[in-house]
Amino acid sequence: MQCQTREIGELLRRARRQQGISQRRLALRAGTSQDAISRIERGVEAPTLERFAQLMLALGRQTVVQVEPLPGRMPTVELVAGPEQTADERLREGASWNYVASQLAAAGARARRDGHPATRGLS
Repeated sequence: MQCQTREIGELLRRARRQQGISQRRLALRAGTSQDAISRIERGVEAPTLERFAQLMLALGRQTVVQVEPLPGRMPTVELVAGPEQTADERLREGASWNYVASQLAAAGARARRDGHPATRGLS
């Protein structure tokens, strides 16, 4: 399933409401503004994966990314933007994803260390 900006906003809204907190309270927990939360929930703004994961962490949720094969046979060269990447470009792209993963792990570790309420019951 392809995630659209509106669907991401709906995931955030549903998780927030299940926790019974307001947009303002989530914004305070996540260190952002109520307006930013509203824009994401309405599908006006598409958060980065890192920002979405931080918002979910503030709601006591873990973000899991899942990759599935496309239906049917499609030539991947036509689907990939810039298939003529050099080895250096591919290495930089891989490193950027590694950086995101390490930042998420560090943020989670800090939150657990500091006893953030969203990390209760996590080891």
